[in-house]
Amino acid sequence: MTRQQKMAKSAAMIATFTLLSKGLGFIREVLIASRYGSGMETDTYFVAMSSTVIIMTTIGSALNTTLIPIFSEIGQKKGKEGRLRYLNNILNIVFFISLILAIVSYIASPLVIKVMAKGFRGEQFDLAVGLNRIGLPIIVFLGFTHVLSGYLHSLQIFGPHAIMGIPYNFIFLIFLLFFAEGKSIGMLMLVSVLASATQFLIQIPATRNTGYRYSLNVNLRDPYIKRALYLVFPVLLGSSVQQLNVIIDKTLASDLVEGSISALSYASRINDLIISVFIAAITTVVFPMLSEASSRNDVKGTVKILNQGVSIILLITVPASIGILILGHPLVQVFFERGAFSADASIMTSGALIYYSIGLVAIALRSMLNKVFYSLQDTKTPMINGVIGVLLNVILNLMLIGSMQHRGLALATSISTIITTITLLYRLRIKMGPLGIVGMVVSFVKTLLASLVMGFFVYMIYYRIGVFLPQTKLIQLLILLAAIGVGVIVYFLMLMVVMRKELKMLLRTVVRR
Repeated sequence: MTRQQKMAKSAAMIATFTLLSKGLGFIREVLIASRYGSGMETDTYFVAMSSTVIIMTTIGSALNTTLIPIFSEIGQKKGKEGRLRYLNNILNIVFFISLILAIVSYIASPLVIKVMAKGFRGEQFDLAVGLNRIGLPIIVFLGFTHVLSGYLHSLQIFGPHAIMGIPYNFIFLIFLLFFAEGKSIGMLMLVSVLASATQFLIQIPATRNTGYRYSLNVNLRDPYIKRALYLVFPVLLGSSVQQLNVIIDKTLASDLVEGSISALSYASRINDLIISVFIAAITTVVFPMLSEASSRNDVKGTVKILNQGVSIILLITVPASIGILILGHPLVQVFFERGAFSADASIMTSGALIYYSIGLVAIALRSMLNKVFYSLQDTKTPMINGVIGVLLNVILNLMLIGSMQHRGLALATSISTIITTITLLYRLRIKMGPLGIVGMVVSFVKTLLASLVMGFFVYMIYYRIGVFLPQTKLIQLLILLAAIGVGVIVYFLMLMVVMRKELKMLLRTVVRR
């Protein structure tokens, strides 16, 4: 098996398990909506959860990115035993750091909630502080999770990381299906802690199979510890910038009507499903190819891979965006509207979803462009671009929130993403020279044309034919599935008309890889 085949196989495995995990995660969100609705308690839970995990998620992701090359270098220079000693050392250090963070967070919890949700008062504020403190063990678990993932990835062991979302979501599903009735939102946070623990526990067997045995040894003088600290900060800054938009949106939403934070959270889940499954799979395959081409200073090869990646992304995200614009409300109704999740909550959530979908294409393209910069060992440009994105988002939030409420926050995110994606493409053009932008625009126009025709048929089936049928839940679901099914068929037929050559080339490329 060639290197490219191994990469493709790993990417396919990751994509498959990610899809399963995200599917389970989506069911989890549906059940949370059904059991707890979209109101004060869920607003408070989502804020408290974000407050709990956002710091360690950011640090952990930076750690994971930094540790992979370090583990690889240690393995080459000091062999298996050296790598195992470093793993033990970094695990102990991360444990003590995350424990200190948890203790500090416990003390500072009221201040954190004031920053994260300045609109919370009285009972809601106290509840947020309490939930935040209950969830603090998650910080320690996430620290272990990211270190073990970095270690296993350095050995090209991807299975445990790929499947860890499955037990995580199963814990939630068991609770929500069988035990949630009549339970407080505090119990949901306790379940969140338990679920987070499974993410590192599932990696332990694979770690032990590599020969690792834990010992309480800490060596702060290890030069590779200093190396990790030096490398982690630029990555950390870049990751932190991306999290700021989440904090800002939820902080501003806390001053809006009850349910605004929940509406934004539920809506983002649908967009994230597309990005984290399909786009992540594409970038997983493309990134090593970009890195290999860049290491050879093969500019033409890099540009070719970039254009292929962009074309595939457009094929997925443009019709998805058009589909959500047309079917946003019925999708939310089908997925979420049951139990405590009311019709008003569906309207609020679908409003946010529709405005988020406007930026769906740009989010995916920005992810691809960031990978190109990383392959060129340029992490500064994406970080600066991210800072610009946050500033734009803040300005647009303040401009739109008054007239559009939570929908304005979603639209601001989309507009800022579109602008920063165009800016990033411009910076890459300056850095690398011609990128085939005209070809990208042509692909976009062709894909948009096919998607608009698809959208027409979807609209006619759901909103014109569907109104003559009985408006029961089952019939609505069947009409929705029929509209989507016909839309998919029409879309691919249109692709064969407007971009037959590009589609055949892309299919050959994917199959070959």
